[in-house]
Amino acid sequence: MPVAPEAASSRAVHPLATGPSDRPLAVLGSGPVTLATFLAQVRGVAAQLPAGRHAVNLCEDRYRFLVAFCAIALRGQVNLLPSSRAPAVVADVRQRYAQTYCVGDAAPERLPPDCHVLPAELPQLAGPVPQLAEQQLVAIGFTSGSTGVPGANPKTWGSFLTSTAQNLQALQDLWGPAQPSLVATVPPQHMYGMEMSVLLPLLAPATLQAGRPFFPQDVAQALATVPAPRLLVTTPVHLKALVESGVALPPLAGIVTATAPLPQELAAAAEQRFHTEVREVFGSTETCIFARRRTARETAWQLLPGVWLEPQPDGTRIHAPHLATPVLLADLVELLPGDRFVLRGRRADLLEIAGKRASLGDLTRKLQALEGVEDAVVLQLAPEPGHTVGRIAALVVAPQREVAELLQELRMLMDPVFLPRPLRKVEALPRNETGKLPRDALLALLGH
Repeated sequence: MPVAPEAASSRAVHPLATGPSDRPLAVLGSGPVTLATFLAQVRGVAAQLPAGRHAVNLCEDRYRFLVAFCAIALRGQVNLLPSSRAPAVVADVRQRYAQTYCVGDAAPERLPPDCHVLPAELPQLAGPVPQLAEQQLVAIGFTSGSTGVPGANPKTWGSFLTSTAQNLQALQDLWGPAQPSLVATVPPQHMYGMEMSVLLPLLAPATLQAGRPFFPQDVAQALATVPAPRLLVTTPVHLKALVESGVALPPLAGIVTATAPLPQELAAAAEQRFHTEVREVFGSTETCIFARRRTARETAWQLLPGVWLEPQPDGTRIHAPHLATPVLLADLVELLPGDRFVLRGRRADLLEIAGKRASLGDLTRKLQALEGVEDAVVLQLAPEPGHTVGRIAALVVAPQREVAELLQELRMLMDPVFLPRPLRKVEALPRNETGKLPRDALLALLGH
């Protein structure tokens, strides 16, 4: 089993997983899986993986994703984590990197033709607890493309160790001394899903539930299969569906949400409906999680230990223990005492037309608040030839409303220069698995 050169040369090594060998790492349909069984399966799968330098990890089952992730790292290869499993997205990721293959657990017809499919019964090999070098590159995560071309973000094993310790410190008060069970609606390939539902059970005393429930009743059933205390890891889109469905959930230690702004009204409604705290975390594929807040009661964000922000004219520079170098995000912030901050929008969202100013986020919220609107987004198009400012456009899901009526109501809420032209009705917005809206998909619906 070849090992990466950087793994062999680095002096600082750390165990692949933490905790006693009999701790329950995961809950599958067949029952709990101990850490010892998991490590044996990692060694077994690693021995069967193809040669290569990179592996696109397309496993859908969360436990099998984790086994494949660790096996790939144990081989000294790098996990490539695309923002979606769409064939074009996967093909784009593969062509960027030499000596790349795919690993999956779905039916072969749903995977690339040369994909390495994990066997139904995972092989096991005995051996010592695997070790990984602190500086070993274990993953490259890709942004969703919601603001343009997806970007690549390398992650070392050491950075994951540090960020997971920070996340544990930021969330552990939700469940106390007991080992929590994590149920997640987000895919493990997304960095938020990776941090909260893969790395936390691997590197902290927590248990993962292997599925990825989507519909409210599926979420309730998944939560019922795991022991308390239960933590639900989700997104605002899924949380809204849960609240509106009226579904009853088992007692929860907490709900964690990210990937999109959480409206305060929704956070409060979820806390009242499910009798638990909703904790929103803030981060990105580039930075991982670096702040938290209880959105139902707070507007300011609390930085995680060791993190500090440096406002810039075009965004904010993030300094954190798990970041080798500071990362510049497009978010504009106002710093507050006590290591807190409030968001003031994004430079790319700010609009200035005919001397008047607005933000795409605020315009979107106004459109979403209209009666009969189920979902909506406002965006700015690229300038047309001969023009210096792009037009404002919008897509809306409002089956019972007419476009003319919506525009008339918007005239009462915003300056006419910001009225979306065109405003186009669609059956659904092209949200990806985490609820984000890739810009190229929006432009396609608008015919651009």
